[in-house]
Amino acid sequence: MADLQTEAAYEANAVRYSEDWLNQPPPDDMYALLVRHFVPGGRTIDVGCGNGRDAAWLAGQGFDVVGYDNAPALVELARKTFSWVPFQVGRLPMLENVDVQFDNVLCETVLMHLPAGEVAQAADRLWTLVRPGGVLYVSWRATEGEDARLPDGRLYSAFAPDVVRAALHDGVVLHEEDVTSASSGKRVCRLIVRRPV
Repeated sequence: MADLQTEAAYEANAVRYSEDWLNQPPPDDMYALLVRHFVPGGRTIDVGCGNGRDAAWLAGQGFDVVGYDNAPALVELARKTFSWVPFQVGRLPMLENVDVQFDNVLCETVLMHLPAGEVAQAADRLWTLVRPGGVLYVSWRATEGEDARLPDGRLYSAFAPDVVRAALHDGVVLHEEDVTSASSGKRVCRLIVRRPV
């Protein structure tokens, strides 16, 4: 079960958050990593797609992409803004309505919004979406010490990167970093892993 306060915050403030994301510089550092490591033109899922910005970028690069987000208001905005990309409502940690595997799985700054006890389960679920030979890109905002909750209600769980790594037990790590995002200015952990064939 995802964090209900976080879900409510994204649902209630979807337009404001969407405008914030669109007004940020594009995440060119992330896009460069996706071009370098994702299976070119592969079937791709963006889990936690928000307003659809990154899914639309992927589609523009020739990927066959679908976006999922847990906030219906964000999914509706994504559908209106980027009508050429399919978007669906779906929530981690289980994503019950997704029953296929993908060449590429993107989950950008989403895991930290789950209760810390559900992060491993969510990472494991993301890994099940990756077909043999496929690639997972997962990132999260790093929170030191204890969980934090912003005034708007959004949860930022504190958890060690090992929690995510452990769920990707047979994966080949292609890239791992702990950096300040050029787009958001926040500290982000990134992990890109290929599933062996």
